[in-house]
Amino acid sequence: MTSTLRPVGTETELRPGRWLALSVLVLAVLLVAVDATVLGLATPYISEDLHPSGTQLLWIGDVYSFVIAGLLVSMGSLGDRVGRKRILLCGAAAFGAVSVLNAYASTPGLMILARALLGVAGATLMPATLALIRNLFHDPRERSLAIGIWGATASAGTAVGPIVGGFLLEHFWWGSVFLINLPVMAVLVLVGIRTLPESRDPNPGPWDLISVLLSLVGMLALVYAVKEAATHGFGPLTLATGLLGAAALYGFVRRQLILPTPLLDMRLFRHRGFSGAVLADLLTVLGMSGLVFFLSQFLQLVQGRHPFEAGLAELPAAIGAVVAGLVAGRAARRFSVRVVVSGGLAAIGVSLAVLTTLDASTGYPLLGAALLIVGIGAGFSFTVTSDVILSSVDKNRAGAASAVSETAYELGAALGIAVLGSIVTAAYRTFTAPPGTPESAHESLGAAVEASADLPAPTSQALLEAARESFVHGLHLASGAGAAVLLAASAAAWLLLKNQRLDRGF
Repeated sequence: MTSTLRPVGTETELRPGRWLALSVLVLAVLLVAVDATVLGLATPYISEDLHPSGTQLLWIGDVYSFVIAGLLVSMGSLGDRVGRKRILLCGAAAFGAVSVLNAYASTPGLMILARALLGVAGATLMPATLALIRNLFHDPRERSLAIGIWGATASAGTAVGPIVGGFLLEHFWWGSVFLINLPVMAVLVLVGIRTLPESRDPNPGPWDLISVLLSLVGMLALVYAVKEAATHGFGPLTLATGLLGAAALYGFVRRQLILPTPLLDMRLFRHRGFSGAVLADLLTVLGMSGLVFFLSQFLQLVQGRHPFEAGLAELPAAIGAVVAGLVAGRAARRFSVRVVVSGGLAAIGVSLAVLTTLDASTGYPLLGAALLIVGIGAGFSFTVTSDVILSSVDKNRAGAASAVSETAYELGAALGIAVLGSIVTAAYRTFTAPPGTPESAHESLGAAVEASADLPAPTSQALLEAARESFVHGLHLASGAGAAVLLAASAAAWLLLKNQRLDRGF
């Protein structure tokens, strides 16, 4: 059997200017990371201005991930064919333009559409950055460091996003948090034109549109079905949509196995290390993302922090991830891949379990320490699994392999917000409101806070207490579910990543 897997370390030439080119690539990562994190802080303001329903609010939060997950493999493969530099720069320009549409969205429907279009643009960025790193850095240790910097920048973006976003929200309207993408995009495009080398697969074969459609339909339908089932149960439409998604993905897999040049080489998944790294990424993000989406609301609407203060409160997670990401490759070589990945996931799981004790009076030292450990665990795990996935394939197929890693991340984010977010929403809606409370207060905590402003003082206070208590209860349930997922992921990584090393291929 012919395989695309190859040993690491057979390409020894060092490309001049590779570190300067890396600085441009990490700007794209920063662009996506900042956009993902500012949304959580802006959610209460979007709720107040656009008046979305609870379901629409979840769609605003997760449609970006739905679309990007459905297109990552296709866009990664397209980059292998037309050129990774070209698709990166075009995607960055589109990302900036669509950010303007997000900023000026005037209805929940338009906001959901704008987030979906942003997902289309975002799907071009992440696979291209990792694929270019694979082609820029041929030495395994340099590549590990470059991936660590790439991951650390993403983590730094999660810190910069809430802090800058919090500052903007305190001084401008909520749409300003999306406009911060524009200067980053401009620098990326202008500098990237001059510094990034072009790379592509010299023998790519045709870009199979049927595979693209099967991938997109399968991912969108399946994730939508999971979201609806978590929120409303298994109705006929939900079941039919889920079956459609499963059938489309089955058709996608079958087609990849018979195509001479598939969009995604499914034989990669026959190898335990590759599959273990992908599964670890998916479960990690699934267990974390739903909680992260609602944590900003907890800090602002339950504990009463200002947006800028809430952004600073989340800083320890980013700091931990940055530090861990920079040393993860060295740690994995000294100890082992599975020790670093499994240990990191277990640390996240324990920290999420600690967060089940949060309430309105919880002091910051406990929350800050838990977030710091979450960041350290994520930095170790994501950096090493990305390295395993990226160094497993020939550099000509790096775009498709990178897309697998990013698809796991985005699919996990979409499922996490859908499932864990639905747990929070379902628990929240059960609270008993005082007489005279509008029904809209049950849609979201932001809606309850807004409704309380128009009620008499005793009724307003009773509504806020009941709504906050119910929201925190939902947050406890989601934290506990996330902890269980992360501990299960840790056990799976320990088994699947046995004997996996960064210094050699499979």
